[in-house]
Amino acid sequence: MSIKNISRLRRAKKTRTKIKVQDSPRLTVFRSSKHFYAQVFESNGSKVLVSASTNEKDLDIKANNVEGASAVGKKVAERAIENGIKKVVFDRSGYKYHGRIKALADSARDAGLEF
Repeated sequence: MSIKNISRLRRAKKTRTKIKVQDSPRLTVFRSSKHFYAQVFESNGSKVLVSASTNEKDLDIKANNVEGASAVGKKVAERAIENGIKKVVFDRSGYKYHGRIKALADSARDAGLEF
């Protein structure tokens, strides 16, 4: 593993210990080089409640860019609200809060999810 990835995972682990105490579902994001993923977990992380990604067939944007991230954020928020989840805790997985991560969070807030 690269040093960047090890540092990111260390930051993610530190924030997840604080998130587990809050006892709310957790919206987690993951960036790969080709796709962008978002999942809503239970507070302890044992079960995935809702998910969305850029590699889904019904999503029209296939690119891993800001527009793709906002489409994923909107889709995961719609699915979460359909399942009765209105309030989540945002887990950025150790990534900086800018660019694609910020676009996903903003579009999820605009679609009705509360952070």
